[in-house]
Amino acid sequence: MRGLCLFILMSIVLLTPQVVVSAEDKTENKGLLSILDFAKTDKPEEDIQNKVTSPKETPHQKMLREADNGDVNAQLALGYTFLYGEGDIQPDYKKAFYYYNLAAENNNHVAINNLGSLYYSGIGTDADIGKAMDMFDKAHKLGNIEAAVNLAFLYMTDNPRSKDSQKAISLFETAANANNPTAQFMLGYARLHGFMVEQDYSKAFELLQKSALAKYDEAQYRTAIMYMEGKGVPQNYGKAVAFLEAAANQGHLPAMMDLGTILSEGTKYPRNIYKAHILFNLASVYGSDNAAEYRDILASRLKIEEVLQAQAHADKYRPTPSELTLYIRQTFGDNITSYIDRYLPKENIEKNEKKIEIPKKNKGSTLL
Repeated sequence: MRGLCLFILMSIVLLTPQVVVSAEDKTENKGLLSILDFAKTDKPEEDIQNKVTSPKETPHQKMLREADNGDVNAQLALGYTFLYGEGDIQPDYKKAFYYYNLAAENNNHVAINNLGSLYYSGIGTDADIGKAMDMFDKAHKLGNIEAAVNLAFLYMTDNPRSKDSQKAISLFETAANANNPTAQFMLGYARLHGFMVEQDYSKAFELLQKSALAKYDEAQYRTAIMYMEGKGVPQNYGKAVAFLEAAANQGHLPAMMDLGTILSEGTKYPRNIYKAHILFNLASVYGSDNAAEYRDILASRLKIEEVLQAQAHADKYRPTPSELTLYIRQTFGDNITSYIDRYLPKENIEKNEKKIEIPKKNKGSTLL
């Protein structure tokens, strides 16, 4: 269950990452609380702004009145407002649950999915995984693709009340066919390893690449590996390097290490010791055990001016994760491959991983 925290769906308008972070900071139970469809109502923003508000009531009071009169959009907006707080209005989880429940009674699939998140997390109500699954299932059947993905991840957990890998893969397939990049990655990774589906490198590559093109960093990394190994696609180190660079720019540690290795060896792609030094320097900061050693080996091959310049370059680096990468990390965890990996024999995982090894100094590597 580690890392699983599905986000509340609102629709249409993207929220800023700061809003997401503040929600997590204000939420004691980082459970199934997410934001993806991202808006407070189902109505265009201009329609709401153009409505005349009575001078005798504030916009919030007007929204309360409309919600109590059955306006689903007002109910959704109030659910969001009380969940995160807005202006002078402080978060009130019980009220958030109340207004999402009102909207859900009108079969609003966004509200129903949100209720699933609240039930899972125990926010504004008692935690109840059974009710959470019921809500996600109902929202999915009403056409909410994110609810299908949420439910699929629940089926992939170890909870005996929800564990059902076959149902999870079926839901991922449904969502992948609807172009959901999270589901495309999970189904592609399952295809890569033959988990609950027939192993098919070509289909795995197609799905992983779609998720990679949607800018998910782990998908970019896995796509690069398939290009390096020529699995499901002709071997192409040029494209592999491009995807590794994209993932490394998002702060993906294995991509930094693999790209640094390729550039330092110079056997599959033109050697660039300067850039490799930068990558290993960054990887050492991000937690790689061997990166500092390889950085120092490369430093001996550079002029002192080049080393200083490479260090300055690394110092200026800031990861720029995409919205999709941030969403997946915050919702399902930093390593969603683990949902499948734990079911696989170790040798099966290793067989499908990249084979590039960081050369050791004492083994006469190309770094020396």
